[in-house]
Amino acid sequence: MLAAGATPAGPAFRPAAAGAVVAAPVHGGPGTPGASAAAWSGGWQGGFVAEDLLAGGSVSAVVRVGDTVRRPAASPFVRRVLIYLGERGWAGAPRWLGVDERGRDVLSYLDGDVPWQRERQPAMRTDAALAGIATLVRELHDLTAGTELAEGGEVVCHNDLSPRNTVYRDLLPVAILDWDIAAPGRRLHDVAHVCWQFVGLGPGADPHRAGRQVRLVAEAYGLGERGELVDTVLWWQERCWRGIAAKAAAGDPAMSRLRDGGAVEAVRADQDWTATHHDVLERALR
Repeated sequence: MLAAGATPAGPAFRPAAAGAVVAAPVHGGPGTPGASAAAWSGGWQGGFVAEDLLAGGSVSAVVRVGDTVRRPAASPFVRRVLIYLGERGWAGAPRWLGVDERGRDVLSYLDGDVPWQRERQPAMRTDAALAGIATLVRELHDLTAGTELAEGGEVVCHNDLSPRNTVYRDLLPVAILDWDIAAPGRRLHDVAHVCWQFVGLGPGADPHRAGRQVRLVAEAYGLGERGELVDTVLWWQERCWRGIAAKAAAGDPAMSRLRDGGAVEAVRADQDWTATHHDVLERALR
């Protein structure tokens, strides 16, 4: 298995520059032992490629092929971000390796645990795990601050930080996945998203514990000005449920699935909870 920054070996692969085509590793054909859970498609060199569907993709299908991941093509900007982070040797994101014969992005596979199920995420809310994700995000921001990629903002923001988009090992975050909506932005935007999603600001949370952990995230990141942090969480929550509702109404299939699965109501409930406990959260930050 590949850690970020590694390149698959073997004649079926070659390192990819932007726009290059990468062949899929060949793993035999239908009937290969252990293939019952895999989908098979024709590959280069006359072989077959085992594609294992990765759980948790709520918007697009993502499959594993050997030591790589195949997913729908990202924007040129996202590819540039991943290439840049790989060139800098940052282990917190998958490497972009090229595209396959079906036009999908080929990324390095990052071994670990991705807690995409909501009921598993509270186990990732230890102080050590929260400090770890804050540190990862700070590394990302510091790597991109002042670069051409961040033009128009302070840094490159991931914009969808959550446990379901994070690789954990031994309950600690080691890498961030799903960079589809990365864009230039403010440091505060990603820190607020971390507070919402990783602390779990919403129904059932203890507001005083949540306030302490929001402060912990801010301190671990090194966020100086915190006066806008809670309001930015509310901004994200409003933006999220309205965006899902609007795109679903316009016929977007992925957003329609999210809406029909109760995502709008869930995010609105998070927003109501955050608004109700706004003052408790803000006092914890002082």
